[in-house]
Amino acid sequence: MAAIRVDGLSKAFGTVRAVDGMSFTVDRGELYGFLGPNGAGKTTTIRALTGQIRPDAGTISVLETDPVADPLETRRRVGILPERGTPPSFLTPREFLSFVGRIREMNPDVVDYQIDQWADRLAFENKLETLHTDLSRGQQQKVMLAQAFLHEPDVVLIDEPLANLDPIVQEQVKRFLHQYAEDNAVFVSTHNVDVAEEICTRVGIVTDGRLVAECDPQADEQPLLETFLEHVGAAGARDTPEIESLEP
Repeated sequence: MAAIRVDGLSKAFGTVRAVDGMSFTVDRGELYGFLGPNGAGKTTTIRALTGQIRPDAGTISVLETDPVADPLETRRRVGILPERGTPPSFLTPREFLSFVGRIREMNPDVVDYQIDQWADRLAFENKLETLHTDLSRGQQQKVMLAQAFLHEPDVVLIDEPLANLDPIVQEQVKRFLHQYAEDNAVFVSTHNVDVAEEICTRVGIVTDGRLVAECDPQADEQPLLETFLEHVGAAGARDTPEIESLEP
């Protein structure tokens, strides 16, 4: 049984069709990349997967649960790292992560252990008692990564996981995502071709609200960039800074 199943998902905002008949599955053991330019429908799809918006058409199942019908159960078993998500400015990392643990109904001792583990893994142990207003954007991203995995969810939905992280931490996060995906499902939304090609076991390419191709970047002979350009084209590439820099 697929950990994530999307069948014919459509969602419009006024006259703009953000998602148009999207269908895909993600199994446990996969690190699935959702790759597309800005405005391709990636964030809208994630919002539907987490029950934040009701689709106009199609069906969604996350761990055999309808996230719209039962958003609390979905979020109990799912970790979410939203794009540009930031912790509350008036809390320290320890206070924020402790609050997340209570919301997730975790054992307090387990929460404390997980906080220390993540602070050590992402090197923000010396910032645990610092207000978030005094943290850099990269340090805040580390805290948001920690909250997504704190309760060891079966499915993790991550929007741009490496944003604002220094190169050393990026490598640590990549290794951890691979390890975590061995037993769980990790869904990574990104517009960065290099990230998708390096870390994902399977990649779905999206544009104009549609899934236009799926590929295995580790096994396919054709580089992912070429596949992306075939299906999205130069116009979509111009919306993607990492790709634009590779163009002549």
